[in-house]
Amino acid sequence: MCVNITEVTTYKNNTVEPAILVSVFAMSAGVLSNCLALMILVSAYRRFRLKSKANFLFFAAGLVFTDFLGHVTNGSLALYVYAQHKNWSHFDPHEILCNIFGVCMVFFGLCPLILGSVMAVERCIGITNPLLHSTKLAPKHMKKLLFLVWLLAMFVALLPIIVGRHYKVQESRSWCFFKIQKLDGLDRCFLLLFSVLGLLSLFAAMLCNTITGFTLVKLKMKETRHRQGRSHHFEMICQLLAIMLVSFICWGPFLVCFFIIGSRGKNINCETLLLAVRIATWNQILDPWVYILLRKAVLKKIFFISRNCCGYQDIPLDKWNCNSAKGSLQTPSFSSRTDFRPGTSLRVITPDTAIVTPFS
Repeated sequence: MCVNITEVTTYKNNTVEPAILVSVFAMSAGVLSNCLALMILVSAYRRFRLKSKANFLFFAAGLVFTDFLGHVTNGSLALYVYAQHKNWSHFDPHEILCNIFGVCMVFFGLCPLILGSVMAVERCIGITNPLLHSTKLAPKHMKKLLFLVWLLAMFVALLPIIVGRHYKVQESRSWCFFKIQKLDGLDRCFLLLFSVLGLLSLFAAMLCNTITGFTLVKLKMKETRHRQGRSHHFEMICQLLAIMLVSFICWGPFLVCFFIIGSRGKNINCETLLLAVRIATWNQILDPWVYILLRKAVLKKIFFISRNCCGYQDIPLDKWNCNSAKGSLQTPSFSSRTDFRPGTSLRVITPDTAIVTPFS
């Protein structure tokens, strides 16, 4: 059995194990960052009235809230295991806590990956087919879709228990997951189901973000006269690309390791698995900072600073169309248009007026 030097639980001379300090720091940082990002997203969702952006903010808030619950739950379980000197036979003889730990690891691992891909698909449809987006992706549909994502992840997490299999304590004795040694066909199915769902979510997000990015660049190159409301699309695409990059870096090694184990039945060194798990936990810490930092208000300030440092003074900044107080919550105003009359519909236009739809 592999034993990690930093994972050995020793409490001689009242010393604190380094792994406990790492777990406490990761849990604290994740909870604080997720709380901050959740407050920003909830405030933006309440104040922003553009439907397409509201859907995106709703899913983003659901993703951050799921990450927050994952940090609190998995972090608390990990700290309890360390506090009990990782003596599973003493504090969990019936493997009840191990099953709960394994279910939480699978559920809170799959949810961010699937939600990230759903957000990318939603943005892709909103950019490439706004009519379909406005009719088929109403807010009530978004709530049902978020619930279905949670339900799918919970089903995969509970599947081993439903068929009478148990989660197993891993070799480092600090966490529980699917069985990875002496596998039969059913054990491999569990590993492949988890890893394939995660990898498909990553590749679906990459494909949809690529299509959306090319579409936005194509629209911008047309030099159309009326492009109100399009800047928020670029902001959301930047956030989605950052989420995708963070997911690839954090979850990629973990998913690939278990895909290799499930497909080839090949054992992987426990040091490698433990490192992959620790990298994956940083996904829940980095996700909220994407929404904290990649906002137009913050990006505008960074652009100002970089412009002054580089000595460029003649770069126009009017296209940002935002201020530091409103940030990314500013919506285009229709009352300033010369052809706008109160009580009239936006669909009533004159021949020399561009068509403006509420979901463009």
